[in-house]
Amino acid sequence: MLMTCCGVSLCAQTPAIPRDEAIEKNVEQTLSRMTLDEKIGQMLELTLEVFGTTDKTKTPPAWMLNEQSLDNCIATYKIGSVLNTPGGRAGTLGEWQHIINSVQTSSMKHIGIPTVYGLDHNHGASYTQGATFFPQPINLGASFNTDLAQQMAEVAAYESRAGNCPWVYNPVLDLGRDPRWSRIWESFGEDAIVNARMVEAEMKGYQGADPNHIGPYNVATSVKHYMCYGAPFSGKDRTPAYLSPAMIREKYFEPFKCAIQAGALTIMVNSSSINGVPVHASYEYLTKWLKEDLQWDGMILTDWADINNLYTRERVAKDKKDAIRIAINAGVDMSMEPYSTDFCTLLKELVEEGKVSRDRIDDAVRRILRLKYRLDLFDHPNTGGQGYEKFGSDEFAAKALQAAEESEVLLKNDGAILPLAKGTKILLTGPNANQMRCLNGGWSYTWQGSKIEQMAERYHTIYEALCNKFGSDNVVLEQAVTYKENGQYWEENKPQFDKAVAAAANADVIVACIGENSYCETPGNLTDLWLSENQRSLVKTLAATGKPIVLVLNEGRPRLIADIEPLAKAVVDVLLPGNYGGDALASLLSGDANFSAKLPYTYPREINSLATYDYKVSEEVGTMDGAYNYDAKVSLQWPFGYGMSYTTFEYSNLRVDKMQFKADDMLMVTVDVKNTGQRAGKEAVLLYSSDLVASVVPDNKRLRQFTKILLQPGEQQTVTFRLPAKSLAFVGADGRWRLEEGDFVLKVGRLTQGVVCTKTKVWDEPNI
Repeated sequence: MLMTCCGVSLCAQTPAIPRDEAIEKNVEQTLSRMTLDEKIGQMLELTLEVFGTTDKTKTPPAWMLNEQSLDNCIATYKIGSVLNTPGGRAGTLGEWQHIINSVQTSSMKHIGIPTVYGLDHNHGASYTQGATFFPQPINLGASFNTDLAQQMAEVAAYESRAGNCPWVYNPVLDLGRDPRWSRIWESFGEDAIVNARMVEAEMKGYQGADPNHIGPYNVATSVKHYMCYGAPFSGKDRTPAYLSPAMIREKYFEPFKCAIQAGALTIMVNSSSINGVPVHASYEYLTKWLKEDLQWDGMILTDWADINNLYTRERVAKDKKDAIRIAINAGVDMSMEPYSTDFCTLLKELVEEGKVSRDRIDDAVRRILRLKYRLDLFDHPNTGGQGYEKFGSDEFAAKALQAAEESEVLLKNDGAILPLAKGTKILLTGPNANQMRCLNGGWSYTWQGSKIEQMAERYHTIYEALCNKFGSDNVVLEQAVTYKENGQYWEENKPQFDKAVAAAANADVIVACIGENSYCETPGNLTDLWLSENQRSLVKTLAATGKPIVLVLNEGRPRLIADIEPLAKAVVDVLLPGNYGGDALASLLSGDANFSAKLPYTYPREINSLATYDYKVSEEVGTMDGAYNYDAKVSLQWPFGYGMSYTTFEYSNLRVDKMQFKADDMLMVTVDVKNTGQRAGKEAVLLYSSDLVASVVPDNKRLRQFTKILLQPGEQQTVTFRLPAKSLAFVGADGRWRLEEGDFVLKVGRLTQGVVCTKTKVWDEPNI
């Protein structure tokens, strides 16, 4: 099996997307006949909410499109884009076809240019009722299976286009390296290479093979949030990041670079700042790094109202007009306003005053028009209707179920208590045991994932799935702790342990489903990383019964459980597995499916010891002899890349074709992997490297490549990785990429192999 890598292998001087002459001719012809007002209007994106009203007397509330208001706005301001959902809830397929068709009809009538409609379809067409929901991105990261990521994107694109939507704000490429952050689950985890390989796969699924010609079953993507958004110093959403230039270039930029090189058509910008500079105001990050260094001709979009934030929050602009000047000159092409049209008035004033050049306006509008031509919106502004009969199909559901099964992580299985035998008497408890909201997380039917039970009633909660698998007579539900559904996501009702304790007497095993309720973005901020006291007390109380406990963690980020983990015989982390997550868990607990996922992040043991797997070697210090007796230890609950199976795998014969190498070499790394157990299983094979001595403190280790293989009992496969030697380079103190002579160690499983770089090379290019 061969694993290839985009990563550092593509030359930065190659245009990210080869130009199509016919498209460029159309762009120039359209641009040449546009007025300044029409150009500026194309740079504005408004939310659908401004074109309708909600009748709150109905249950659920009914949103109604005001077509006259829509028509007047497009006629007057020539807006280029609309986003968001009707009334904050997922629309039906028919509603989306009507809404987006109405927008396109008005747009083509008044300006002859189609609107590009965008939705936050983060794990499927998740703002469309009846669509297929895959696991959240953090689960796809845990699967270490890029094929599943591509399948998710293909299905999401197909079902988005079924509702006429051509543009999705996904994938999320913020590295999930701080468990305090509320959006960990929207990423593929803490590692740059996992995020990079997953986004490459999703680009194929979302956009198809040719980014210049997006077909009727594909969509354009807006990868987000460029960049370092997931590294808030405070741990709170939308707050500043403070990172070294080397860390930014090596790790946080890498997935975005790979996304562009894989054909990403648009990028959404980080809402906050990096080292004191708001990204929406950074010419270096927006124009130089993306448009110039990578020769990228795509479009840059703001996040929600973030130009306004340059003066209301970041305080780098004196007022809105000044904020628009800064952002547009930095490289922003389209403003997600999202409620006001005064952007158009103020930007026109700036152009007439010479504070924003007409060339900058033309550059932005070229990028917007290029996107619309690449999507074929001029000829086919709508796509839904006939030809989309697979929407919500069993075929798509089977793919989502497989993704869920491959993304739920077995972390502990003392005494091989799992799988559970048929006929096992189960006490099912905990707040996550009987609720679809918890399985899906945010961006699911609604922004916060709340009040969605009616829309998800066709799917199975964990309780329903276990009843289907083990028989309803064998499963007793006593949750004891429940969430306060009309409160904050973290609020819980008063616990009632007595019934659960009584029910334990007749149970063979207790399955405790604990974790978090759904949340998204800033409302998901927390003040305590420990799992709630009520839930931990429930586990402690039930442990006193003497019945074995299986902990099922259902959470968007790792919550601390160090005090209750020793009380459990088994631990399964299902993360946020989507609508089919309960069914997947039932199959895994019963042994009808086998675990194969691994943690996509480091699971911490304590709040004052947060670490990532690629920590600097100096972060762990042994005890010093003498007067000053101190040390530093990296304390983990479970490490990145950890996950168990019902079978066992043996690694052997790790070898490298070149024991000595230079920067331009390609290393062929091979290892034999054998299934030594009694059942078939999939194994994620991870290749790490360590630079033993460097001119700056080296990382402990870095993941370089990975693949996933299926092995039958007794079967052995040889896995081969192609590892470009220059991928072992790092950014030095001078800001330049460096591969230094000296010793390296390659590691797969528990096997290691030393290799030697014989000559130092330093690059002047910003990307290698």
